[in-house]
Amino acid sequence: MFNGSVNSGASGRSEESIGKGFNSVPSSSDSLLTIDEVQKTLNRSRASVYRYTNTDTRNLNPPFNPRKLNTEFRSDQKDQLLFHPNEVARFAKDILRIKEVTVEILNSPSSETQNILKAILEELRIIRAQLEVKSDTNQTVTNHLTDTDRKAA
Repeated sequence: MFNGSVNSGASGRSEESIGKGFNSVPSSSDSLLTIDEVQKTLNRSRASVYRYTNTDTRNLNPPFNPRKLNTEFRSDQKDQLLFHPNEVARFAKDILRIKEVTVEILNSPSSETQNILKAILEELRIIRAQLEVKSDTNQTVTNHLTDTDRKAA
């Protein structure tokens, strides 16, 4: 959809900078922008960003509207509004007619959940390595028994 590059750091904020050309940032699901980050990126007031946003009190996830700033899928009305950086960039270019925008997504610091998941992953790797060693030992014993049977015959 757009060409762009990823600029990452350690702070968890999104910033807008003026550069040559229009850049959008490919991102993962954990790099979604909050309403405050969109406000800073677009250099608009919070009320203005809410006015641009494609929301409906009767429909939790309204269909895509090319004239509005579309949110990511929400499972509950109380979930905060999150926006994909490419959607913010599309809106800035197509609707607001901002020609020179770079949306930067900076990596957020590790959360407790991420730390637990990393620990689980490390533990699973250790278990896998032990199972592979045990499998190799069983394979060696089986090969030795097969060789002994051949010599006896």
